Amino acid sequence: MGRDTHDLVMTQTLLSLGHGYSAQALARLLPGWRIIATTRSQEKAERLAGQGAEARIWPGSDLRDALARASHVLSSVAPDDEGDPVIREIGPVLAESTHLRWVGYLSTTGVYGDHGGAWVDEETPLEPTTRRGQARMRAEAEWRALGLPLHIFRLAGIYGPGRGPFEKVKAGTARRVIKPGQVFSRIHVEDIAQALAASIARPRPGAIYNVCDDDPAPPQDVIEYAAQMLGRPVPPAVPFDTAHMTAMARSFFAESKRVRNDRMKKDLGVSLKYPTYREGLAASQDED
Repeated sequence: MGRDTHDLVMTQTLLSLGHGYSAQALARLLPGWRIIATTRSQEKAERLAGQGAEARIWPGSDLRDALARASHVLSSVAPDDEGDPVIREIGPVLAESTHLRWVGYLSTTGVYGDHGGAWVDEETPLEPTTRRGQARMRAEAEWRALGLPLHIFRLAGIYGPGRGPFEKVKAGTARRVIKPGQVFSRIHVEDIAQALAASIARPRPGAIYNVCDDDPAPPQDVIEYAAQMLGRPVPPAVPFDTAHMTAMARSFFAESKRVRNDRMKKDLGVSLKYPTYREGLAASQDED
């Protein structure tokens, strides 16, 4: 993974905006760091405080003092119909924070759009077809315009302990929706965390990284593998055209592509802990 995260200066402070699943995994790789974490509810704030973070409920609080203390900033906040909420609320203050050494923005591979199952990389033109992908593309541009030492991470479908196909199979809600030619790229949350930590250790302002594993696969294959691992019946196949799905779920099937991760490996020295969903699911099962 390049330089060990333990070699990072221990007095550094990460302001984590929207301190969720991926950001919490990163925090576990930053021992000795001060973590200032924002969340939307008091319940979540208390949970984050129990993990050792300095929790702030935001929006609703003034983050200027937190920004003044931060050496690093990570935003996991999704855009809405009006743009990026972080930039809308504190964009000018962020732009004036010339002391920041590293800024990370968690985006999505959805910005590439549909490529009919073909491969894409960081140089592929952005042509999102979904509303969510278009919002992310605009948010990336908003962050770049601030002039910060920005690093953009385009994440594939995230899974890991407590989140992914196991939970759907156990709950009886898993379905093998079949759309011929459909493939998705995925990434285990611990591999997201190590990519972020490697970037912090090896900053390269302006860099964009695809964060995904080595094995784009049809969604039905992953569900089938998870069911077999759990010793549960394999959910029946459901044709995409007749499947009852939410608008958001259906939007995931609107685009099919295979995402390359060569830059993440080469520039950051990342060696994936879970290069395919098989290793990732096995690890998640062991942790349950």
